[in-house]
Amino acid sequence: MNVAANVQGKHILITGGGSGIGAASAKVLCERGALVGVADLNEENAKALVETLTNAGGKAYSVAVDVTDPEQVKAMFDTAYSHQEKVDVVINNAGIDHFPAPLTEVDDAMFMKNIQVNLAGVWYCMKNALKHMSANGGGHIINIASVAGLRSAPMISAYSASKHGVIGLTKSAAVEYARANIRINAVCPSFVDTPMVQGVLSKLDERGQKGLVGANPMKRLGKPEEIANAIAWLCSEESSFMTGQSVVLDGGMLA
Repeated sequence: MNVAANVQGKHILITGGGSGIGAASAKVLCERGALVGVADLNEENAKALVETLTNAGGKAYSVAVDVTDPEQVKAMFDTAYSHQEKVDVVINNAGIDHFPAPLTEVDDAMFMKNIQVNLAGVWYCMKNALKHMSANGGGHIINIASVAGLRSAPMISAYSASKHGVIGLTKSAAVEYARANIRINAVCPSFVDTPMVQGVLSKLDERGQKGLVGANPMKRLGKPEEIANAIAWLCSEESSFMTGQSVVLDGGMLA
């Protein structure tokens, strides 16, 4: 089978699709023939990316969404259905982090914001996706988690807690919906060269920057395209027997 044809004709909806891993995934999936919905809190980013993708011959549309608002999430799915009746894959990529600090120095509002965006946002999107996919013969949900959801992550405890929760949702729902022909997997990157990570780097001194970049045996940041290529494989039928798993892309950090 031609790898480039694996997602041909699929309808794939990506939250947080306007930048970073989401944008890289949208580009790869469009190039491989999918219809891609780029959903983002930053509507301008989403529109600009869609313009780039469609100008290159891809099929894409944009939609503004705040994943912490259940009504906006429902409206996002309604918009997706207006473009194509069935959504085959939902990639829950929208997320935030917080500046590294000891747990007692992370204020409660920042903890709750991480939970609301990274965990509750995935919950709302999964509920809508599961109802739709259950009624339409199945589908695939891909949740973007983190290596911080698989191990200790000192100084980013709120972020880590939210990503552990995402992996818990992934595993539990994968078992619940396996017989409904719905696969649910997580992708767990380490530090990737995205605007979010660059924002953290900009606030660190030189020693801190070197420590973050060199946190894995490859001694470099991951590239968004490297994560996107793995996501594209998960979107294809080549991963058809995989569900409830956490796909780790970390330069060897957890080895």
